[in-house]
Amino acid sequence: MKKLMLLTLAITFFSSNAQSKKENTLVKQTATPKKESTMKKRILIIVSNANAIGPNKRRTGTFLPEVAHPYAEFDKANYEIDFASLTGDTPYLDALNLANDPDNLIFLTGKGWEKMQKAVKLSNVDVSKYDAVFIPGGLAPMVDMPENELLKKVIKETYERNAVVGAVCHGPVSLLNVKLSNGSYLVNGKNITSFTDEEERGYAIADVPFLLETALTKQGAKFHAAAVWSAHSIADGNLVTGQNPASAKGVAEKMIVVLESPKK
Repeated sequence: MKKLMLLTLAITFFSSNAQSKKENTLVKQTATPKKESTMKKRILIIVSNANAIGPNKRRTGTFLPEVAHPYAEFDKANYEIDFASLTGDTPYLDALNLANDPDNLIFLTGKGWEKMQKAVKLSNVDVSKYDAVFIPGGLAPMVDMPENELLKKVIKETYERNAVVGAVCHGPVSLLNVKLSNGSYLVNGKNITSFTDEEERGYAIADVPFLLETALTKQGAKFHAAAVWSAHSIADGNLVTGQNPASAKGVAEKMIVVLESPKK
């Protein structure tokens, strides 16, 4: 009888221990997704490779504050930031005369410009791994982004998988001619902004191949213009756009809000 009692106690102990280990394992397994949810967001900044525009070959590139200010906001949010360009060649910067601005200076002397110089060719990037794409302006995108088929495909797929698409100033030229799976233009019915026709007439009317506000409106965009050169940005779902260089920080801030919002 004594042996039987000892055997019963032993079985009970080991059964209880095994159950405890099983429960601990289940706890660990259910805890795994929490680790995944804290993974850093990833941002892909897509830049132009153009360095001249128009009949007079006006020198251009990516407008410095339009990449430096968003970069600073994404960096503060602790996001991983990568760069891609259409050709994979070293991109150009415009407005280096604004280098004394704190965020611009940090970008130029820190990791930002170093990363941008090493921008990967867009065709070699798996864009599906990114939570957002951002296209800064400057006149350069007006040269090589209006019709680039790969760029249109990337923006379409990014938008349709509910990742965030952001662009500022002339950067929204990248949204032109993007058609969704249902055949409609991406910008059709969307609340957006970009460098306005009025701003262009006082800046580069002799150099640009077309007026961006007019082109976006022709494809059905609900265009919103603020006072010239004033900070103005709009979020319409997972599409975020800004009007001019002063709007670049606001675009990044709104993108971050969308990125940090709970997914429906």
